[in-house]
Amino acid sequence: MTNDVPVLLTHVRSVESAVAPHAVSRLRTARLARSTRPFLARGGPKGERCEGCRLRPSHCMCALRPELGTRAAFCLLMHDAEPLKPSNTGWLIADVVRETYAFGWSRTEVDPQIEALLADPQWQPYVVFPGEYAQSPERVVQSLDEPGRAALQAGKRPLFILLDATWSEARKMFRKSPYLDGFPVLSLHPDLLSRYQLRRSKRDDHFCTSEVAALCLELVGDAPDVHAGQVLESYLGVFTERYLQAKHQQNADEASSAHQRLRELMGSAP
Repeated sequence: MTNDVPVLLTHVRSVESAVAPHAVSRLRTARLARSTRPFLARGGPKGERCEGCRLRPSHCMCALRPELGTRAAFCLLMHDAEPLKPSNTGWLIADVVRETYAFGWSRTEVDPQIEALLADPQWQPYVVFPGEYAQSPERVVQSLDEPGRAALQAGKRPLFILLDATWSEARKMFRKSPYLDGFPVLSLHPDLLSRYQLRRSKRDDHFCTSEVAALCLELVGDAPDVHAGQVLESYLGVFTERYLQAKHQQNADEASSAHQRLRELMGSAP
């Protein structure tokens, strides 16, 4: 992995946050420590950012961070610059799902901590990616209860492996990560179109990372996981709304339908 990818220009003026750093936040800190030149984030406001949520201090949403316990966990393999982008939504997964792990992806090296996580007997890993890109069709599943080795075994917890990158980068990561070849490929075919507005794919059926995570939690079926998926989807809505309001120099609207939905969900935890 190269170490000359640019850093966020706004980092030097960031503000303190009372929110404890999670896995993606720690990965961002480590990535910043290796950076050698400034990076101007696209579409984001210049100036101060909250270290806890990456928004302007006037639009900070750290007080809304849910941090929920779930049966499932997430392993984010993040392309080199992803932890630095204010619009990255893998960060939101770590905000909501307590057991979220994050690692920088490398084509030539495998972090021993990734190998240890994937080998931990409590987990049953699934690589979440469109099945059309799997060379072995027998690896592809669309649920956690399909027969054979892909079915979620009793006593095991699902570990969803998400490739957090642009679409072209993610395809490369999928092809060039042989240590993932032994795991089932969970291919999602939802009936809704992506509503993510910050970094659009050319295809409406390409979901942002947190939307994919919400769909995975729904597949688990346990009440806490389904609820966490709903919270994550709503949390993304609030983040997107505040991000765009800050970008356009508009005040945060805490009475919006997105905020109301999140408050309702947090008040109805199972």
